[in-house]
Amino acid sequence: MPFLFQPGDYPESPGCYMMKSADGRILYIGKSKSLRNRLRSYFAKQHEHKRIKQLVEEIASIEIVLVNNEAESLLLENNLIKLHKPPYNRALMKEESGYAYLQFTQEKLPRLEVYYRNQSSSRSKETAGEKLGPFKSSRYRDALLTVVAEHYGLRTCAPMPKRVCLQYHIGKCSGVCEGLISESDYLDNVRQASELLMNKGESLIETLYAQMERYAELMQFEKAQRLLLSIRNLEHASDKQIVERQAAIDQDVLYFEDSFVMIAKVKEGMLSEFQLLPLGDESQDNAVDTFLMTHYAPIKGQSRPSELIVNAINDSKNVRAALNRRGAAPITITLPKRGIKYELLQLCRINYEYRVNAPK
Repeated sequence: MPFLFQPGDYPESPGCYMMKSADGRILYIGKSKSLRNRLRSYFAKQHEHKRIKQLVEEIASIEIVLVNNEAESLLLENNLIKLHKPPYNRALMKEESGYAYLQFTQEKLPRLEVYYRNQSSSRSKETAGEKLGPFKSSRYRDALLTVVAEHYGLRTCAPMPKRVCLQYHIGKCSGVCEGLISESDYLDNVRQASELLMNKGESLIETLYAQMERYAELMQFEKAQRLLLSIRNLEHASDKQIVERQAAIDQDVLYFEDSFVMIAKVKEGMLSEFQLLPLGDESQDNAVDTFLMTHYAPIKGQSRPSELIVNAINDSKNVRAALNRRGAAPITITLPKRGIKYELLQLCRINYEYRVNAPK
């Protein structure tokens, strides 16, 4: 029986969609800033392209994941394709595809360079440093690399020459290759640049504005003007998002309400899936604690996330004691009030509300 598409069942919001077959296999993953309009295009006409026609004939259900903006939908689509490898997404399944990070190399005098998350693990140890990002916009990423390298006088040459080049003479490099800045001072600049890049969006821009004002107070007006132009370029190309970050741990984000919990799985900073699960028949407070202690009980041979980000918990001391029994890998429970973790909870909330209220 062909899939019956009802436009009113789908939101006019940004997000990703997963088209599934009758046996639950994911056939295709896509994204749009207006999911209803994008999905309507598959069913509103007869397709001449054989591959699209075949896809539509195989669809039995469509799963929706809502996000905050187009930047997040682009990154989430890429992550989901890499995770599930749907047969109709072959164009985006290359290992080197995806969005880029910036990273500091692990050379004695580090450089800042572009890095792709799925690059081969055979890269040399010299170029396998701290990663910052990701950046869906190559224009923003390259502008940021230029701003930071120039502002902190970071070397860009590979390999490093023995004498200064044009970059030094036009004021864009500190000349560390020729010893015109000490190694310790250069490494301090690298540290400051790294701390700056750990900020994102408005925090990074605010930091740069503060530095510009300090230049002006010191009457270094040329530096202030150059930094202002760089800030304006970054503001025009900003790509704030929360669905992919560089992290070393796995996290589960749990939004509890009424009789269900929405769980977002975050694997090393990458949002990978949402699960809507029922709670027990107990009161809301007891149901939350019971779910946490049962679902994440330390069982030999079963992996658990390192952190649970939750919007509710009743007896936190009792739950933490149950989950962190002697011999079990520690697990942290966080109830955030602001910041990225809070924003992840809000993303869980909008997906909870959509799925609970979606037509059955």
